[in-house]
Amino acid sequence: MNEESIEIEGLHASLDKLVHHREKSKVEGIDLHAFIYFISISNLSVRSVTLLGRKWVLANDDGTKTVVEGEKIVGESPLIPPGETFSYNSYHVTHLPAEAFGSFHGVDEFKNKIHIRMKPFRLNIPGDATIDPAHS
Repeated sequence: MNEESIEIEGLHASLDKLVHHREKSKVEGIDLHAFIYFISISNLSVRSVTLLGRKWVLANDDGTKTVVEGEKIVGESPLIPPGETFSYNSYHVTHLPAEAFGSFHGVDEFKNKIHIRMKPFRLNIPGDATIDPAHS
């Protein structure tokens, strides 16, 4: 097995939809916002891949970062054959606007370690003065 993770041409992760929801609860008087994201991972390569985990980085507008890393994708280790797509949704709760980015990790049918990078996307809180209109 190759120990170095590779990117395979034809594997793509994309944000299909992002939904904002203002939470009713607050933490220490701070308004919380839920962002539900819908993602598809398409395999347009010639080999099957199995996803085993993910790593997300949330770069908050105040300069802090939150790293979320773990095994599986919403409790699954999906096998994605050539020509197929795996779609799922999850969420993040925050009180700050942020940029989310990361990658998915797994193995191909030959047990080579692979990764798929996710293009960054914004978690903009509606009405927040720090929102850049060019990225909303």
